[in-house]
Parts: sequence; C-alpha cells; structure tokens
Amino acid sequence: MSSNTAYIESAAGVGEGARTGLASVVTGLLFLVATFLSPLVSVVPYEAATPALVVVGFLMMQQVRGIAWDDLEIAIPAFLTIVLMPFTYSITAGIGAGFVVFVLLKIVLGKAAAVHPLMWAISAMFVLYFAIDPIKGLLGVH
Repeated sequence: MSSNTAYIESAAGVGEGARTGLASVVTGLLFLVATFLSPLVSVVPYEAATPALVVVGFLMMQQVRGIAWDDLEIAIPAFLTIVLMPFTYSITAGIGAGFVVFVLLKIVLGKAAAVHPLMWAISAMFVLYFAIDPIKGLLGVH
C-alpha cells in the first residue's frame, strides 16, 4: 500500500466524520486481529471477492457525475486519474497522472498563476516519481 493510498483512505474517514483519532485506533486494532485470521484468506478463492469489488466500483462511479465534464481543465485530469488506476494497477500512478496533467494544462492555457504552490510541489514530486525507473534503466541501475 502506498502512502497516497493511506492518505486517501484517511481523508475518506475524516470526510465521514472520523476526526478524533478513535477511528484510527479501532482500525489499527482490527488490523491486528486480522493478522491472526489471515490464514483463513487462503481458504477463500479470489473469485469470491469479485462481487464486493463490483459493488465498490459501482459506488465509486456514482461520484463521477459530480465532475464538470464540459470543463476540459477538470475533465481530462479526472479521466486520466480514473482510467489509469485500474490499467496500471496503481492508485499512485492514477493520482499522479491527474496532478501532473492538471498542472500541465494550466501552464498550456496560460493559467499557471492559478495553480496553488502545493499543487506545483506535489506535481514536481510525481514527475520525479515517474522518472525514477526510466532514469535507472538508462543508467543500468537495478
């Protein structure tokens, strides 16, 4: 699990009202209990999780209608975020692409001043994140 995934899940919890930290403590304790139950996971076939994943995907797609699809500055980064997560098997790659493309679109449209400094910083870090593997490949580093 990436740090982005943990942050997003934490933000989702806060959005649902978990602000005191008690939810994090309960989640931690439940994960501790789950470690002892982990051998049971091997008994359940992966196919059994499919209906739950379909329901989660359905619930997530309901939120897509809130995106301003007629505003390309918002729609293109949102689309790339949504599409790249499942195609790359990485939440981080999807979110990173959305951030970088959002900033690039603002630059191309001459609206760079409207981009928050934090967005610049995060996008720059994602560019580095995406560049690490190609650079290692060029240098022959594994």
